[in-house]
Amino acid sequence: MERRELDEARLQGQAEIWRYMFSFADSMALKSAVELRIADIIYSYGGTATSSQIASCINDSLTSPDITTLAHIMRLLVRRKIFTIHPPSNSGDLLYNLTHSSRWLLHDSEQTLAPMVLMQNHPWQMAPWHYFSQCVKEGGVAFKKAHGCEIWDLASRNLDFNKLFNDSMACTSKFVTSAILSGYRQGFNSIGSLIDVGGGIGCFISEIVKVYPHIKGVNFDLPHVISMAPAYNGVSHIDGDMFHAIPNTDVIIMKWILHDWDDEDCIKILKNCKKAIPKENGKVIIIEIILKEDGSGVFDEIGFIVDLAMIAHTNGKERTEVEWKKILEGGGFFHYKIINIL
Repeated sequence: MERRELDEARLQGQAEIWRYMFSFADSMALKSAVELRIADIIYSYGGTATSSQIASCINDSLTSPDITTLAHIMRLLVRRKIFTIHPPSNSGDLLYNLTHSSRWLLHDSEQTLAPMVLMQNHPWQMAPWHYFSQCVKEGGVAFKKAHGCEIWDLASRNLDFNKLFNDSMACTSKFVTSAILSGYRQGFNSIGSLIDVGGGIGCFISEIVKVYPHIKGVNFDLPHVISMAPAYNGVSHIDGDMFHAIPNTDVIIMKWILHDWDDEDCIKILKNCKKAIPKENGKVIIIEIILKEDGSGVFDEIGFIVDLAMIAHTNGKERTEVEWKKILEGGGFFHYKIINIL
C-alpha cells in the first residue's frame, strides 16, 4: 500500500471511531423528535411544515421553544434522512418534509415505532449497556447490575416502566401481525384454539382473531401484565407463568419471547408448550430472528444489534438456525419448518 493510501486508510479508520463514539447522538436526536412529536406536527400541516410552525406547536404556553436547538437536532435528522428539507418558503423559514422513515414516528398511526423509540432510549433501558465490560469480566445480567433486579421484576412493581414496556411491545404487534398473516396465510385456517404465550396486553392475538374469527384466542401472560390488558372480541385473558404451566390448546404462538431467555430456560418453556398441545397435530409457532452471519437482507444487520439488546436487558440472545435447532430438540421438537417473512 502506498504512503498516501495508508494515510487515507488511517484517517478513515479514525473517522469511523469518532462516528461510533458519538452514534448515541442519532438515538437521542430521534428520541427527542418523538418526545416533541415533530413528525406528528409536520403531518398535521399536510406533510410539510416550516421550523416556525413546528416550534409554535411545541410551545407549552409556559416557555418559548429554543428554535436554535431545534434547528441543530433537525439538521442531524435531515442528514440521517429521517426528514427532508427544502429551500426557504416566502417567510424565509426552511421547509421540513416527512420521509418513509419519519412516518414510523407518528404516534397515532397503525404503523408506528414511536413507543419503541421511547422505551429503548429511556434511561432505565440505557443504563444496562454501561455494564457490558463488567458482565464480560464476572458474568451476570447487565440489567440486574444496573437496577438491582431483573427487567420482569421492575415491570411488576413499577407501573410507569410496565406501561412503557407494554406500549412498546403493543406498537410492534400491529404491523408485525400483518406480515405474519401474509407470510403464514394458510397456517391459521385449521386452528381451533390459539394461545399467545407471553402475549402482553393482547394486541397480537386480537389482530389474529380479527382476521380469523373462528379461532378461540387466549392471551397468556404474568398477572401484572394481564391486569393492564383491555377487552378484545374473541380473546380471553389468562394470567400465569409459562415456566410453571401453559393452558391446553391446539396451537401455541410466541412472538419475541424465547430470545429473552437462555437455552436452559427456553427448553423449560418449550417442554411446557409440548405438554399443552395435542400429541398428534399440536403445533408451536415461533416468531423470532434467525441470525445469518453473512446475511445481506434489509434487517440482517439489526439482528446483531438486537442480540446485544437482549444481553443488556434480559438473560437471552438472538440465535442462528443451528442454535435454534439445539433448543427445539431439547424441548422435544425434532421437526420444524422455517418460513421467512419480511
